Amino acid sequence: MMYFYNLIKEIVGDKKTIMYVDMDGVIAAYDFGKPLEFDKKRPLYTNIKKLEEVSKLDNIELRILSACRTESQIDEKNEWLDKYAPFFTKDKRHILAREKYNFIESSEMKAMYLEQLNDEEQVIVLDDDNVVLRTIHKKLEHIMCIQDSEMID
Repeated sequence: MMYFYNLIKEIVGDKKTIMYVDMDGVIAAYDFGKPLEFDKKRPLYTNIKKLEEVSKLDNIELRILSACRTESQIDEKNEWLDKYAPFFTKDKRHILAREKYNFIESSEMKAMYLEQLNDEEQVIVLDDDNVVLRTIHKKLEHIMCIQDSEMID
């Protein structure tokens, strides 16, 4: 647990930082073939506990940045978060439905969302999808991208 915690602590320092955390594959097991049953996803407790500890650091604010296919799935993801990771408060959850974005790829959708942010704060994105991380890094070089494998001690 200490490696990830210390890494984030070092990055944040005394700068106001917002960390966007993906759900599928980062805090919830990604089950191939079951994308529409989020309420049945297995929580990844080790990662959830690490993020909860990080959320207690000064100057950091954790937020969810997740994608789903339909708007109806947003409620499922919120219910899952309420049950397994309530420290991500409702006002800090940004769950994007692909149907609302004309079914563009999740990587593009997340980059579009992040483009609208105020540049005054340091931003970190934690995701398991390398395509998402590469897309964000190419379009928004000022945003730090971290692959979820950094959470493994």
